[in-house]
Amino acid sequence: MNDYLSQARSIPTGRADMAVDAGLRAFMLGVYNKMALGLLVSAGLAYAAATIEPLRQFFFFTPMLYVVMFGPLALIFISMFAMRNPSPTGANILYWSIVALIGIGLGATLMFYAGRPGGLMDVVKAFLVTSATFGALSLWGYTTKKDMSGWGVFLMMGVIGMVIASLVNFGFAAFTGAGIENFSFIISIIGVLLFSAITAWETQQLKYQYYQLGGDQRAMSVATTYGALNLYITFINLFRFILTLLSPRE
Repeated sequence: MNDYLSQARSIPTGRADMAVDAGLRAFMLGVYNKMALGLLVSAGLAYAAATIEPLRQFFFFTPMLYVVMFGPLALIFISMFAMRNPSPTGANILYWSIVALIGIGLGATLMFYAGRPGGLMDVVKAFLVTSATFGALSLWGYTTKKDMSGWGVFLMMGVIGMVIASLVNFGFAAFTGAGIENFSFIISIIGVLLFSAITAWETQQLKYQYYQLGGDQRAMSVATTYGALNLYITFINLFRFILTLLSPRE
């Protein structure tokens, strides 16, 4: 899996004339279609987990909660070591497993906002804003002639820094219970900016990767799935941060 999740080598933009490449358009369409289907499945699972009482009790009030919470991250780390040369089938199993777990986990978010006045409207607004933001930035990443290959290291450092800040915030909340709201708001702003940049960067890296694969259909099938997974995770994170920003602070 490392070969597909690692940053693609930089290819001079002049060599990647994307406007006339029907193969590239088909490749990217495959990525976006799988990502969109993943989002649709996640929405359905979130609604089911939040509204069907037996499912709600099973996933959120039993040890299964820990599987839902930490399962996606565990699957990603395990696959990095166990799937160095993944097959299309293995990549699909990984993708849909992560989609299912994240979708169920979003059921908890849906339950929380359903219990707040106007909460469900906040969820709808956040999804629409996220879709527009993601679409615009992905389009820019696809069409720009600016080479963003060097962004990868800085974006990864940004993600690590944000995770550390979130853990500090969580620890501070656990021990003091005070002064957390503004810190969470600041982290959300940083998260929106960071994952907006990641959206554009990942899209461009997918273009470069398409040319690196040289028409290898098996490799392109795997790359399509991993590309959808990367963009799906980016979309979900962007949605969560935007939802926090759009929600009224108490």
